Amino acid sequence: MPPEPIRVLLADDEPEYRATVRTLLEVTAGIEVVAEAGTGRAACDLAARHRLDVAVLDVRMPDLDGIAATRRITVLPEAPRVLVLTTFDLDAAVYETLRAGASGFLLKDVPPPRLVDGIRTVAAGEALLAPAVTRRLIADFLRAPTRSLDGVTAREREVLTLITRGLSNAEIEEALHLSRHTVKTHIGHLRAKLSTRDRAQLVIAGYEAGLADDRPAP
Repeated sequence: MPPEPIRVLLADDEPEYRATVRTLLEVTAGIEVVAEAGTGRAACDLAARHRLDVAVLDVRMPDLDGIAATRRITVLPEAPRVLVLTTFDLDAAVYETLRAGASGFLLKDVPPPRLVDGIRTVAAGEALLAPAVTRRLIADFLRAPTRSLDGVTAREREVLTLITRGLSNAEIEEALHLSRHTVKTHIGHLRAKLSTRDRAQLVIAGYEAGLADDRPAP
């Protein structure tokens, strides 16, 4: 049997943009648009009623913005991943949606294949955060470290530092000479200790802890 399609909620207050994206996704194998919303509140209502894998949200919507919508959607039972769409990459609202639990963001004018890849990436549980853009974004809106790493071991700190820089699990294994199982165990401990839902939130936590320029111990 073919794999289940990625079930998507599309939320944007511009009907023409929604129609364009829906048309793109409807002809893309493995992705199904199951609901559309023109406001943040409607997006939250639909997310609560449908079984979804990814909610694609415009960061700026009427009656409930993308930040508040992300907060509500990511605490739902079996919550979908949230992919935020924005007009500007250096946007304070984007930073706040990432802190609220979004798995990544894309500019609204990205080429169609990039949007499709982004949906697939966050559906797989990965973070969609380009390190260079994330560094500039957080540098603009985070003036000093704000997160404590109390309870995090030295090795976990090294793993978090490399996650913050955008390294994959395989790259972390190689850099720290650890097994795949050990890296996954450290990441699980970090998520629990830092109360983070996924890899994107770990990246934000690392930046907020001032780890972006840390050098792991040899």
